[in-house]
Amino acid sequence: MAPSKTTSPLPLATSSQPHYYTVLPPQPQDENYTILPYYYLANPRRNWCATIAISLILLAALLYVFWPSEPELKIEKLHLAHFHVRMKPAICIDISLNVTLKVHNRDVYSVNYKSLDVSVGYRGRKLGHVKSNHGRVKALASSYIDAELQLKCVKVLSDVVYLLEDLARGTVPFDTITKVTGHLGLFFLEFPLEARVSCEVLINTTSQTIARQNCYPKG
Repeated sequence: MAPSKTTSPLPLATSSQPHYYTVLPPQPQDENYTILPYYYLANPRRNWCATIAISLILLAALLYVFWPSEPELKIEKLHLAHFHVRMKPAICIDISLNVTLKVHNRDVYSVNYKSLDVSVGYRGRKLGHVKSNHGRVKALASSYIDAELQLKCVKVLSDVVYLLEDLARGTVPFDTITKVTGHLGLFFLEFPLEARVSCEVLINTTSQTIARQNCYPKG
């Protein structure tokens, strides 16, 4: 009887022994597979809030541009043509003023003014006024208006004492108020307007000139 063979176990691989790996060749891509792009889906609520915010900003900008505003008034020239105080038969004043007014339209549509009214007062009392004809100021433009005020023998009985004191000092203070009335034309709409400018005028009775004037817008 033949002796049996003893099968010895295979040696275990140790860390000192080299490892061998089999690299498979790249497999061809299956034509049935398609790579789709990845899209990021934003939050609809966030997009809606952003749209509302942009719309409000645009609306505010349009209101700022198209909202009607009063024209800017400025006394460019105030010339004293004549000033005289009469003592007989009663104390009264003769005064003649030439006014050049600048009307600046700050809006993007035209300004149509009906009249320009220039009034003169003394110590809070109105002495007289003059009106000019109507006109038009183009959008974002300026226009100059001339007016001449002539007052003859205006009595100041209640302020005679103050007037005599002012004449003794050689200067007489007067107040002028210039008012423009009309409307703003925006397409088929019209907005009424009224702008005023007030001036404090100090007249030198000796040289027949304006010694000082201070003008400011009046609400």
